[in-house]
Amino acid sequence: MAKFDYTKDEIRQIAKKENVKFLRLMFTDLYGTIKNVEVPISQLDKVLDNKMMFDGSSIDGFVRIEESDMWLYPDLSTWMIFPWGGEHGKVARLICEVYNADRTPFMGDPRNNLIRILDEMKEMGFSNFNIGPEPEFFLFKLDSETGRPTTHLNDKGSYFDLAPVDLGENCRRDIVLELENMGFDVEASHHEVAPGQHEVDFKYADALHACDNIQTFKLVVKTVARKYGLHATFMPKPLDRINGSGMHLNMSLFNKDGNAFFDENADEQLSKEARWFLGGVLKHARNFTAIMNPTVNSYKRLVPGYEAPVYVAWSGHNRSPLVRVPIARGNSTRLELRSVDPTANPYLAVAALLEAGLDGLRNKIEPVAPVDRNIYTMDEEERAKNNIEDLPSTLHNALKAMKSDEVIKHALGQHLYQSFLEGKRLEWDAYRQEVTEWEREQYLEMY
Repeated sequence: MAKFDYTKDEIRQIAKKENVKFLRLMFTDLYGTIKNVEVPISQLDKVLDNKMMFDGSSIDGFVRIEESDMWLYPDLSTWMIFPWGGEHGKVARLICEVYNADRTPFMGDPRNNLIRILDEMKEMGFSNFNIGPEPEFFLFKLDSETGRPTTHLNDKGSYFDLAPVDLGENCRRDIVLELENMGFDVEASHHEVAPGQHEVDFKYADALHACDNIQTFKLVVKTVARKYGLHATFMPKPLDRINGSGMHLNMSLFNKDGNAFFDENADEQLSKEARWFLGGVLKHARNFTAIMNPTVNSYKRLVPGYEAPVYVAWSGHNRSPLVRVPIARGNSTRLELRSVDPTANPYLAVAALLEAGLDGLRNKIEPVAPVDRNIYTMDEEERAKNNIEDLPSTLHNALKAMKSDEVIKHALGQHLYQSFLEGKRLEWDAYRQEVTEWEREQYLEMY
């Protein structure tokens, strides 16, 4: 997606020319949920001069009620007019960073935190960290009477199927068109493996704007699906016994000479920086899993047999390990982390991923040998011989692993780390106290 460096005057002129009536000032809470303050266009000058306040105590993971006054600082490069209008006129958006009452950056804002880690990257001599996301989602039918989502799929298609099997095709096409109207460079869209499951791939961007794009993408998908009487969900595993939804992250690190991961004279043309970065990612993989897979449901996807990775390993030749190295080289040389799911807060996920890789670079961490066999067919003894660890199997185990890692703690910063840990502990406690229908079916009559 193209990034434009708008000036304040340009935004004023565009708003007037396009007859924009409302502004959405968007930001993201601790759990990756998009929040917004909507104001009439008459407040545009106030917005552009960083004079818009809101109550931060009402947002998950932000501040206490006695510290509630916070400022919204819009990033002018995120100016965008939504392609769907309404009876009240056009709506534009600006993605904002959150500042404290004393006008210092609020480090409980996930976007501010990612900027902090990107600054560390630049201090190490790197200019850019590119991210190419691959988010998947399901389409379910809405109840015609209540308007609430059902668990009835909109089709019975599978990977790359065509209409008429793929009844979500028209919805997916409209999603692509809306994204393109908003400046996204959509590279492909297709039906995924599971019935009702879809993927739309858009071009990589620098890390900060890639995260902005993920959030915008989710908003577009849900909005368009609603027009078709469908509910789009990014829940990792909405139904059992089918593949879940992931959000693979393709990453590449750049310096003044270009892609730092590429070295045409090295083994497999992967530079020492690529290997060290990979070594850091693998070293911290178990410990950042809670951030990449932050819900109880996430771990229903991370099980053998449904294509999601469950083991810490890497390869350039098969898709069962956690990290894959696609065959493209030159400026397209990249690593692909396959465990992430779309419930992850993208700003936290990318911050943790980058910090893990930077730790590999600082300490010259060599990755273990690649595994070019199907890991799912290995037994426990074979995996141990190949130094292959398991990813955490539950949110509880993932949180325990995260607590052991100072690098990942630093990646989030004190405020976000504590808020995330406390919130997710409460989520796990609520889940483990719930008696499921599966348990009643298994045990009620037997015992």
